[in-house]
Amino acid sequence: MKKLESTLGNMVIVLTLVSLVAAGLLAVMNEVTSEPIRLQAEQKEANGIKKVLVIGADEQVTVAPAETKKVGEQEFIIYKVSGADGKELGAAVKTSVQGFSPNLTVMVGFDSKGTIKGYEILSQAETPGLGANVPTWFQEGGKGNVIGMNPGKDKVSVKKDGGDVEAITASTITSRAFLKAINLEYNALFGNGNAHGTTGATSTHGSTGATQTR
Repeated sequence: MKKLESTLGNMVIVLTLVSLVAAGLLAVMNEVTSEPIRLQAEQKEANGIKKVLVIGADEQVTVAPAETKKVGEQEFIIYKVSGADGKELGAAVKTSVQGFSPNLTVMVGFDSKGTIKGYEILSQAETPGLGANVPTWFQEGGKGNVIGMNPGKDKVSVKKDGGDVEAITASTITSRAFLKAINLEYNALFGNGNAHGTTGATSTHGSTGATQTR
């Protein structure tokens, strides 16, 4: 087979062919993997909804189509859930807030009366060893337990702000942001202005690394 002459024109032809083949392979791979990825994401989301509402993995429930709600600049995704008998079990609400770092994304499960059933941290970039404890600190049995509280009746804010919740040690900013998310989600779901949606959370980033303040 005659060797292809090394000219600029031939190089352009070869590179074009390689690019076309690579693009074709990527398109095929995307077609093959996109559906499994979508199904996996849906399953993960469904499992998260069940988890925050404390529903057994094998329990049959109906999740209504996700409702997107905006209150000012704050966006919420609401998943209303009912049991196999059609009885309302509650709702899972998802939103993101500014913690010590951006995009602390929280999903909280409320029963039909607004009592907190559970929560899940979907994404965070909080200080390791400090704010990064938020996935466990506020769970049942944790020092800052919020499970069983109702933002419409209870003071779901840190004790420094006159609330009933113990903040994460040396991480008041993250604690305030997390509790703010819960209150905002409660208000978005129930339209009740009694919950505390404000926060005094601020952050400073020193030259030697991130530190929490207040």
